[in-house]
Amino acid sequence: MLQPDLGTSLAIIFSAGVVMFLAGLPLWWFVSAGAAGIMAAPLVFFFGLHDYQQRRVTTFLDPENDPLGAGYHVSQSKIAIGSGGLFGKGFNEGSQSHLNYLPEPHTDFVFSSMAEEWGLVGGLFVLAMYGLILSWGLRVARSSQDRFASLLAAGVTATIFFYIFVNLSMVMGMAPAKGMPLPWMSHGGSSMLTAMVCIGALMMVERWNRKAPRTR
Repeated sequence: MLQPDLGTSLAIIFSAGVVMFLAGLPLWWFVSAGAAGIMAAPLVFFFGLHDYQQRRVTTFLDPENDPLGAGYHVSQSKIAIGSGGLFGKGFNEGSQSHLNYLPEPHTDFVFSSMAEEWGLVGGLFVLAMYGLILSWGLRVARSSQDRFASLLAAGVTATIFFYIFVNLSMVMGMAPAKGMPLPWMSHGGSSMLTAMVCIGALMMVERWNRKAPRTR
């Protein structure tokens, strides 16, 4: 938060909230925190956010207001996704990404670049693969008989889900633009390391589950 790196901060808060909820903290804690957050939102917007962060929020609410400025990224992302059609333009044939219309096609907007080249079919395939990973993570968490292992698996699954959800929402204009990587697709060593650490933790918990004595 001090960096400021709002995306990573929100990811940590989200996964921590999921773990605390599953650990059995009273529901009114979360309701109270949510209500306090809603009431504090105007103060945070005007006094807690930098100018560029405020522009991201206003652009999200009205992306066509500044299509060549603050709204350029999201507008070009939507064009790239829509122009892909059903089967896409073909590998390395995307005009938006390869003619430098689409900003950051290899990191933040990698899904837009992929959807332009592989179309709706490619996008649905990627979503299906993410669905398999998330369902596996939830299955590992539910099958664990150890409280710590179960919460660990749920927490890392929530972290993976948060990165996927925020990035896809951003590139499709359903969330403010934020530098959030898409796991296993965005270029970057730290993003890949984080995603693989999460997978390693899930594999470790699954191994514990197989070796744990079964109880009725």
